[in-house]
Amino acid sequence: MQNDTVKNLLNKYGIKPQKRLGQNFLIDESVLEKIIAASELSKDDVILEIGPGLGILTIELAKRVKRVIAVEKDKTLYRALENILEEQKINNIEMLNEDVLQISNYSNLPNCSKYKIVANLPYYIVSPVIRMFLENPPLGGKPEFMILMVQKEVAQRICARPGQMSILAVAVQFYAQPKIVSEVLKTSFYPQPKVDSAVIKITPRINTNPITNNREFDTGKFFGLVRAGFAHKRKLLISNVSGKIKNQKSKIKIIFNDAGIAPTARAENLSIENWINLYEKIKNNL
Repeated sequence: MQNDTVKNLLNKYGIKPQKRLGQNFLIDESVLEKIIAASELSKDDVILEIGPGLGILTIELAKRVKRVIAVEKDKTLYRALENILEEQKINNIEMLNEDVLQISNYSNLPNCSKYKIVANLPYYIVSPVIRMFLENPPLGGKPEFMILMVQKEVAQRICARPGQMSILAVAVQFYAQPKIVSEVLKTSFYPQPKVDSAVIKITPRINTNPITNNREFDTGKFFGLVRAGFAHKRKLLISNVSGKIKNQKSKIKIIFNDAGIAPTARAENLSIENWINLYEKIKNNL
């Protein structure tokens, strides 16, 4: 894949990359190969690709799988890719010109109970997309896994460990197991972004997490507790969450001790298991 190829396609279709939509096109063949390898593709796979752009990755996916559903928000890119696919006579790619977060006709797509997601996501939709497909997936079930290209800093936050946790890390790791597959230099894109990126793999915890499969587990209350814990970074966790607890403020240190959490801990120090233990100890008083 060459920089000139991307530039030629952009010029051919009169496309000017839009910063507000995070339009940076992959031009590094080695990164493309890493994404393909991480996707563990088979001829029976259905792939949901978010933001196919000029179809550089889309076409390679289509060569290896049963079907690709490509969701492109930008009308100009959508029409250009339609023409590219028609010229190359590729017929196993179904395109949708919609915002993936507001898509209207998932229900019209058959045979999508088993699928994988591949996407190069701009910063502003990373969290909403991940949460949508982990919490309330619109295709009848969670994906087998997601292979996402995101900003390197975002990837590190998602895959953080206790000591560097954030609300984003807790939200993703509660539902899934994330890992960084590969770091990607900013020179791998045109136009070149200001920061490096990373490819991450997010694998949902399907039937492996008894807590998240427990109908009595109130995720609304759980994440309310998490948000309270991170509300004031300079404060200790015990101070942040005490205001959420009804009728038990005098026993807060005992509750923390029972949950195996030090009274000097801060929110970023807790693992997912720590948060779940704390929630279980105080859920009736939230």
